[in-house]
Amino acid sequence: MSYTIREYRPADEPSWLRCRVLSFLDTPYFDDVHRTRARIPRPGFELVAVDATGAVAAIMDVCLEGALATIDTVAVHPDHQRRGLGRALLGEARHRARTLRADMLDAWTRDHPATLDWYRAMGFTESRHYLHVYANRYTDPAEPARAIPTPAPGLRPVSAFLHASLDEEARMRGEFTRVHVCRRFAAPL
Repeated sequence: MSYTIREYRPADEPSWLRCRVLSFLDTPYFDDVHRTRARIPRPGFELVAVDATGAVAAIMDVCLEGALATIDTVAVHPDHQRRGLGRALLGEARHRARTLRADMLDAWTRDHPATLDWYRAMGFTESRHYLHVYANRYTDPAEPARAIPTPAPGLRPVSAFLHASLDEEARMRGEFTRVHVCRRFAAPL
């Protein structure tokens, strides 16, 4: 199958959303679902790899702030994985980021072995870490109260997404069912 790498177009949105949701389904980002797509402000850029039918098979959105380019979203539809699409999009993203005078490309991701292996294989180095902590009454009815012991008046927390320091990992894992290490990967351009 052949693919074309190009700029994202507004007509791609339904296919883009399907690609992102399905690619995240078997990862720690399984619940990071949106009904619409966030736009990447310029000078950032939005790339897609489309198949012969025009369906989005892979995504790479990159934000730019000064000399730092940050991968906001990278996703490959499960039906198109292991065909080099992530590598091809990354190559194009590196080229564009250098053209825009960025000297570093980074990304933040959770503790998913295949994703961590991919970043390492692509020449990224792991540097900083913190925790993503979920408190959800469906997992454990007491979790939200442990996370937010004094809620705002009139509110009863039922779920929360929180950040914590890595040195709190043992305690967080003892109190909450879903805890992920969020890792920064970076590569010079």
